[in-house]
Amino acid sequence: MTTDDVKERPESPAPGRLPSPWKSTSFQLFFTARSASLLADGMLMVSLTTAVLGAGYGAGGVGYALAAWMAPIALLVLFGGVLADRFTPQVMMVCADVVRMLAMLTLAALLITTDVRLWQIMALMALSGAATAMFQPGVASMVPQVAPDIQRANALLRISEAMSALIGPGLAGLLVGYWQVAGSYFVIAAAYGLSALVLVPLRRLSVVREEGDDPVLHRLKAGWQEFRSRSWLWGVIVVWAVYGLFVFGPALPLGAALLTEQHGAGGYGWIASADGAGTIIGGLLGMRVRPTRPLVAGACAMFFFALNPLAPALGWSFTATVLTGVVAGCGFAFWGVMWATSVQSHIPLAVLSRVYAYDVAGSIMAIPLGRALAGPASAAFGADRVLLFSSAVSVVCLAVMLSIPAIRKLGREPEKAADPEPPMAAQDVPGAVGSV
Repeated sequence: MTTDDVKERPESPAPGRLPSPWKSTSFQLFFTARSASLLADGMLMVSLTTAVLGAGYGAGGVGYALAAWMAPIALLVLFGGVLADRFTPQVMMVCADVVRMLAMLTLAALLITTDVRLWQIMALMALSGAATAMFQPGVASMVPQVAPDIQRANALLRISEAMSALIGPGLAGLLVGYWQVAGSYFVIAAAYGLSALVLVPLRRLSVVREEGDDPVLHRLKAGWQEFRSRSWLWGVIVVWAVYGLFVFGPALPLGAALLTEQHGAGGYGWIASADGAGTIIGGLLGMRVRPTRPLVAGACAMFFFALNPLAPALGWSFTATVLTGVVAGCGFAFWGVMWATSVQSHIPLAVLSRVYAYDVAGSIMAIPLGRALAGPASAAFGADRVLLFSSAVSVVCLAVMLSIPAIRKLGREPEKAADPEPPMAAQDVPGAVGSV
């Protein structure tokens, strides 16, 4: 089956007539599931670090455990996209949440009953990472099925992500400090369990499911063909890979080190919170602003993110750095809404999970390398100079992105080909959202 054989979406009504996502029971369930899983993800890093250090394996052990979690995501996310298109995103997400819940419960039990070994932690984190790789590609393809207003739905999900990033680490810290580290893993497992539970009713959605017995590699190739056939899509990902290597990679570790040195640990915490607040503001703007060229508007907003590495590099005052965090977070969130909405609006539902998997793989593959090189580069040139370079690369990357005609000209909706046949009724269109 080719994507040209299927009309996935009914004609979109004018933006002013689109109902709020909150009026859709399907979106309410999906939003609850996504928020629960994001909260668990936000808690995981604090809980993992505490567990590994408490077991006596030091900072090196934390690095090994994080690598054990991230490697399966990078290696398996493409296969997650194939399976989501084959068995439906909802099925893969429920199964992934159940696996993650069981992995966290097992780790909690080990922390209570035994002297946990590093290899045990790494094995369970690898299992959780593999499940995450199965979960993540379905997120994008679920949004158009649960909410007619894709942009507003993405904005709400971005706000939820920001709130989870703010609340998750603090909640984990409270549980670790006032209970025990195993208790935090029980809560993480409960959050994944809640996500699976509220996703179950979404099996009633009318979804586009690819049939046939094509081998996995053939399905991967089909997804790749869909990906490479759109120059606006792979153009952004190529630029984003460079951005991840030279901006996202070094900005977090080196920025955190310099900001802590300049403003203290408490000051850095407030600056990080300001970035989260900016992300919420960017999500709110994403709900209201509907540009005719969403990628252009998003890229212009991302120019503010260049201030993120610039502030610690130049040693700006605490107040100026806090304001920088707000506008940088706002720009990043607004770009995220515009990008997700563009992908979900222009890619056929039958292959959306696979295409999104290529998006995820291409976007994140360079970030770990950038973080690994941040330390040696800092030692050789100084952290401030590396971050100045990151800020400059940020501006150049976004300028290159805006210079690509396919990116610059992409509209809100895909162009409609001439069709002599009468339009299909919404209830006859494969992929139309059914009631829950």
